[in-house]
Amino acid sequence: MQLYAAPVLLLLACTLFFMGLARMLTGADEEVEDRLKQFANREDYTFVTGEEDVAMFGDEEQGKKGNFLARFFEKNTNKDDKKTIALKDELARADLKLKASEWNMIQFGVVLAAIVVGIIVFRNVVLGPLLGVVGFFLPRFYLRRRQGQRLSSFNKMLSDAIVMLANSLRAGYSFLQSMEVLSQEMPDPIAGEFNRVVREVGLGRTQQQALNNLVRRIPSEDLDMMITAVNVQQEVGGNLAEILDTLAHTIRERVRIQGEIRVLVAQQMMAGYVITFLPVALAGMLFLLNREYMSKLYTTQCGWIMIGTSILMISSGFFAIQKIVSIEV
Repeated sequence: MQLYAAPVLLLLACTLFFMGLARMLTGADEEVEDRLKQFANREDYTFVTGEEDVAMFGDEEQGKKGNFLARFFEKNTNKDDKKTIALKDELARADLKLKASEWNMIQFGVVLAAIVVGIIVFRNVVLGPLLGVVGFFLPRFYLRRRQGQRLSSFNKMLSDAIVMLANSLRAGYSFLQSMEVLSQEMPDPIAGEFNRVVREVGLGRTQQQALNNLVRRIPSEDLDMMITAVNVQQEVGGNLAEILDTLAHTIRERVRIQGEIRVLVAQQMMAGYVITFLPVALAGMLFLLNREYMSKLYTTQCGWIMIGTSILMISSGFFAIQKIVSIEV
């Protein structure tokens, strides 16, 4: 029985993983035509704001079109749960065209595949659950990394985008028209996000609501400063183009100072990495050269105490160095 269970579990895990991956890469594009056909007749077109549904035209209709596994995860995902709402925001920040149920399906598939690999490939019952824990956090790590890359890319282009906004305002465009120019002239993610703001306003949201939704999707301090300046200007008046020019100059100086600080602390950061990973590399080399000598570490109680103490001290030193060299501007 066990002989047949392992391939079945592996097949199920791979099926879940690749279904989710295919949905991530192509699913949104395949449904564009269907969504556009319904565009003029639908009133439930929503955007991610932290409290609303991530889907453009409601999850129920898409769930009916999906397969059995997609419907199962759709049915067992509580849309009103705080964790589900938070997950929708996280997916929007990473620009992943996935629903919460689809993300849960991918995560479950990765965990299941990791457990099967640990038990079948490495023939270790203890290693299977440990790899399952790693598989649980691996998609989260990818999500955080994608969010960080997107936010960094957005921040690098934001000063140029603000200058373009100011120039468009001087040319006689309204602020909404200026954002539309941004969506046409700037590369992603600036273009995509401001295009979404323009669409939200066109579908009935106020400009302030649409901009606040933008900050929720892109948690950037510089963007928050810009939107605060725009909202204040709309309340009290003033020359918005001049305000945006000043803000762009401030952001550029901030980026320049951050670059100088990174250069000055680069040596200390590298020293932190070397000090942290040198003991690990040395232990690995000794294990390969003389396994019997190193076996005392993981076959005796004293050795496990030494390993735990070493991990704790090395981790504490690494995080302390990172905290010292992380200088906020």
